[in-house]
Amino acid sequence: MGIDVAEIDRFGAALDRTPTMADRLFVERELYLPSGERRGIASLAVRFAAKEALAKALGAPAGLLWTDAEIVTEDSGRPRLVVTGTVAAAAEALGVTSWHISLSHDAGVASAVVIAEG
Repeated sequence: MGIDVAEIDRFGAALDRTPTMADRLFVERELYLPSGERRGIASLAVRFAAKEALAKALGAPAGLLWTDAEIVTEDSGRPRLVVTGTVAAAAEALGVTSWHISLSHDAGVASAVVIAEG
């Protein structure tokens, strides 16, 4: 299990300071809503917190690529984690067969919990 929090304004300031950071952290589907509109900072901050929580759930192995973990929103609104590449390999090595994820943002803080089950 991993948990992480991110201060939304601080995360937004980091994205403003380093415009290329978003491309290193997120796949394009995470950056934009189905309508084509760019996601808000709170939505991106909670996705970042989820990726940090995911890394913690895996024991924080070196070499994970942030873009090898994608937070997908199902039609119902429920978040789902999709892993590929480096993240999938680390999960497989630990015997992870399924993921559980919970996201929240309120009062300027984004939080995420990730459970790796196997």
